[in-house]
Amino acid sequence: MAVAERVLAAAKRDDDQPEMSLRPQVLSEFIGQPKVCSNLKVFIEAARARREALDHVLFAGPPGLGKTTLAQIVARELGVNFRATSGPVIARAGDLAALLTNLEDRDVLFIDEIHRLNPAVEEILYPAMEDFQLDLIIGEGPAARSVRIDLSRFTLIGATTRTGLLTTPLRERFGIPIRLEFYGVEELEEIVRRGA
Repeated sequence: MAVAERVLAAAKRDDDQPEMSLRPQVLSEFIGQPKVCSNLKVFIEAARARREALDHVLFAGPPGLGKTTLAQIVARELGVNFRATSGPVIARAGDLAALLTNLEDRDVLFIDEIHRLNPAVEEILYPAMEDFQLDLIIGEGPAARSVRIDLSRFTLIGATTRTGLLTTPLRERFGIPIRLEFYGVEELEEIVRRGA
């Protein structure tokens, strides 16, 4: 095998498979959060029946409760693509525009730590969430012009550990706000058993 092939080839390790099997793949496998899972199931079934994008979802709660896993499950149960990023990573409006314009109809865009979005980027997100359009300013000074780009209808799933840091305009654009609660002892025991 050539050196380039070794560098570019994905190495498969024996311990990779168990890691993936620990993470639930569908809502019925998710341990805990029974009300959340029940509500999500209804929302997902309704969106699939209408063949429309799911309304935007905001997962809020302390770290380690499954916000990212639930976002992946939502995309899987909807049968759509899942794109993930983090609030601090999206530094400029152009970064967000690149993400949004590459989404296909009904895709899920997951933004972890959404409370850490740059305020200028957050402003661009408002029309994208409401009207599935992107308003961009191209150029500077007298030569600057506004361009409106139509987007595919997508679902934004935001995750935050600090709801209070979200601006009211952003928070109000999520049609499905969900608060995750701490696990009970029985749920923690079941999670440990699954991982053992």
